[in-house]
Amino acid sequence: MPDMEQTELEEIILALGAELCQRKALLATAESCTGGLIAHEATNVSGSSRWFAGGVVAYANHVKQHVLGVPETVLAIHGAVSRETVRAMAQGAQRLLGAQAALAVSGIAGPDGGTPEKPVGTVWAAWTLDDTTHSALWRFFGTRLEIKRQTSRAALEGMLDMVRKAG
Repeated sequence: MPDMEQTELEEIILALGAELCQRKALLATAESCTGGLIAHEATNVSGSSRWFAGGVVAYANHVKQHVLGVPETVLAIHGAVSRETVRAMAQGAQRLLGAQAALAVSGIAGPDGGTPEKPVGTVWAAWTLDDTTHSALWRFFGTRLEIKRQTSRAALEGMLDMVRKAG
């Protein structure tokens, strides 16, 4: 019997897929701290090939820079876990994969790597739809896997919200 959390996540993904299909739009992902979990969850749903273009796991900064086109100066000034970086990641994934919609996440899943300015659980996300980009900062708590799961769910909910508001 599937757990309630997984069932709710599947409902979010199904709703997102339906909205994207209605718009005849494709989704791309650019993931750092989630390591491909968002793409994994999206492709767990039958029929996702109609609306999911693909994803890039950009864990290392050189992948963010050379594959997704995040400017070196953005990474040097703001760091990998920043509004500026995830916005560039989302826009880069959108261009690279020929999608109309894209989401990106970068954060500190822990248990190591946190700083006073960016503690473990700090996550930035960005969503791009056509020419519009939005971003958000979250602070999640829990184990590494729990933070990755919370990030994945929140990122998918954010993309669904953006697509719905765009009409």
